[in-house]
Amino acid sequence: MQIVRIFILFFILVLPVKANTIYNLIRIPNLEVYELKTPNKLKYLYAEKSFRLGVEKNIICLNPDQKTLDEKYKIISKNLNNYSTSFIKKINLKYIVMCENLSISGINTAGLPDNVMKTLILDIKFDEKYFERVIHHELFHIINDNFKNIFDEHEWKKFNKKDFEYSECSTCTEKQDLDTYNNSKGFFTEYSMSTASEDMAEVYSHLAINADINNEDQILVNKVNFIKEKMKLIDKEFKF
Repeated sequence: MQIVRIFILFFILVLPVKANTIYNLIRIPNLEVYELKTPNKLKYLYAEKSFRLGVEKNIICLNPDQKTLDEKYKIISKNLNNYSTSFIKKINLKYIVMCENLSISGINTAGLPDNVMKTLILDIKFDEKYFERVIHHELFHIINDNFKNIFDEHEWKKFNKKDFEYSECSTCTEKQDLDTYNNSKGFFTEYSMSTASEDMAEVYSHLAINADINNEDQILVNKVNFIKEKMKLIDKEFKF
């Protein structure tokens, strides 16, 4: 009987402490540990219950079912295990949070990078067609946020035709399609044309999944070379 009491006390006292520790680290409620022992020391967490974030609580993500969680963890970890421990440390990333139906102010999004909290939230229910690519896309935003001085948007914009202009924000435009163009014309996707940072992220993510590059598209070739060169400045051992 005494052993039973001790067991119950463990769950009452220890588990809330673990949950509170996670919250204190990254300020996201209702998380549980999924996997801590990974090749590059990334720590995977998941939403045990749905959570809301932000001053206005406008960031929402729901708890996933176990089957989807297990399936998507394999895909996410397979892709992120390609990055070395030293590189992950350089880009200041520690935590991957898995949940589903991630939205900001009612607008669905594939991921939410937070370089301050060293955290990347991923929507594991995002469109299967683009899922692996968006993992790297969102990872690039972590990289970009930590190395703004390297990824100079003014330099980037000069690659485009003089009459082209990006939108003020990625949600300020109807250019949202993620299908890869057959005829690139300086951009991998329609979404690339939303903002400079999204354009960079789309180039990076296509390189990460070894997409074919249109070598006759000089604008795109220049953008690809830019991303490759800048990544070497962060980690000289880095390669796609």
